[in-house]
Amino acid sequence: MFARLFTSAAVLALTAGAAAADYSLTVLHTNDFHARFEPISKYDAGCSAEDNAAGECFGGSARLVTAVADARARSNNSILVDGGDQFQGTLFYTYYKGKLAAEMMNKLGYDGMTVGNHEFDDGPEVLAGFMDTINFPILMSNADVSQEPALAGKLAKSAIIERGGEKIGLIGLTPQDTDELASPGDLVIFTDPVGAVQGEVDKLTAEGVNKIIVLSHSGYSVDQKVAAETTGVDVIVGGHTNTLLSNTNERAEGPYPTMVGSTAIVSAYAYGKFLGELNVTFNDAGEVISATGEPIITDASVAEDAATVARIAEAAAPLEEIRSKIVATTGAAIDGSRDNCRAKECEMGNLVADAMLARVKDQGIQVALANGGGLRAGLEAGEVTMGDVYTVLPFQNTLATFQVNGATLKDALENAVLQYDDETKNGRFAQVAGMTFTITGSEAFGNRISEVMIDTGAGYEALDPAKVYGVVSNNYVRGGGDGYSMFRDAMNAYDFGPDLADVVSEYLAAAGGYEPYLDGRITVK
Repeated sequence: MFARLFTSAAVLALTAGAAAADYSLTVLHTNDFHARFEPISKYDAGCSAEDNAAGECFGGSARLVTAVADARARSNNSILVDGGDQFQGTLFYTYYKGKLAAEMMNKLGYDGMTVGNHEFDDGPEVLAGFMDTINFPILMSNADVSQEPALAGKLAKSAIIERGGEKIGLIGLTPQDTDELASPGDLVIFTDPVGAVQGEVDKLTAEGVNKIIVLSHSGYSVDQKVAAETTGVDVIVGGHTNTLLSNTNERAEGPYPTMVGSTAIVSAYAYGKFLGELNVTFNDAGEVISATGEPIITDASVAEDAATVARIAEAAAPLEEIRSKIVATTGAAIDGSRDNCRAKECEMGNLVADAMLARVKDQGIQVALANGGGLRAGLEAGEVTMGDVYTVLPFQNTLATFQVNGATLKDALENAVLQYDDETKNGRFAQVAGMTFTITGSEAFGNRISEVMIDTGAGYEALDPAKVYGVVSNNYVRGGGDGYSMFRDAMNAYDFGPDLADVVSEYLAAAGGYEPYLDGRITVK
């Protein structure tokens, strides 16, 4: 389906052909920052001042300022772009919404950004407010916003910037299923990425632009599809799947860049842990003749910019009372990694689902279902603060209880594995409590789930398609988010329970020293 991938040897061969009249550009890029303005731990959660001083932390806006400045100094011609999802992820976003992101991005001097699905978490109005504040274009090609008053005539599909005497076309790309992933409202219509990108490429080409970069928040596999099925795209800066592309890191999912035909695809993981640095050379016709580089890890070797440290500390002051409160202790680190929590039973999934079920079990609720995409980090061993819990569960989702029959519950589990064999590790994957099930990923959709067993309190019994079960989830899932449309018409639904972060923190506190565990509730064949 995809065009062949270039080997590193082929890329080196292209490099050898560079001529003096060629145009060179350094593309610096980030993606999926998720409000990680402060340094993060190896678990992508908050990192203490003591650990930061000891050199054990990564990222944060202050390191990113230095990394960008250093990279710009290595190039006489560069741009800085973002692959989306600046919003959501920590208390900074909960408190400031997009204001602090806009301030930091303006400080860093971004040249362009695409709309990520999380930019719609609080509706089009918050995105529009962010757009009013930033000093660079934010773009989205594959959507019709003409009927949405907050965005109509304001949110462009593409833009042209100039650098080093040359015009560069930027095109934005957003997940086609953003209406399921976030809250864009009913007036924004999302469309196929390939056709949308090609339409903007043709438009830019007609305006004399022959160097075109797609800022894509659609995932690594979609990026490869777009590269293979369009013409005229030179570079795709990826996001959404938190993909690390690298030629040196053993955890990389592919080479940096991944070449599909003559299109260079890059992605720099997430949370500001890396700054992507791609060096591209174009010939006079605008064709890519060289594309090389590597993401730069923002570890302790990258100094923190002092002024930015001070500004983030100032912004953090209103949050301290909430997030510094110690709510529990854990006996070991709790794994909340994306790779695990969106593909199989994971420790954080068990904790959250167990906490949800324990809270409402006395109300006749039998099973809990938590979407893996709602779990945004792990926890380190030892003291757990409220801020740590909010980093894991930042969305301010509330507990939702409802009733469905067994057939609907089975449909929900099938939805959870709809994209099970997709590298996107989709957030619809279900973490559960009060039930067990088996996944056979090789089966066709609709037949991947089997051996569903429900805990009756006196043992497990097979799921009865006709029987009505009490379910607890969160208001996002109950409302149809992450593809759970089968829950929208559930019986006796109540979406206004306590904040999920509070439920989990209270459950941890009651445990008196929580020990993470796996018990085989999800089996993968």
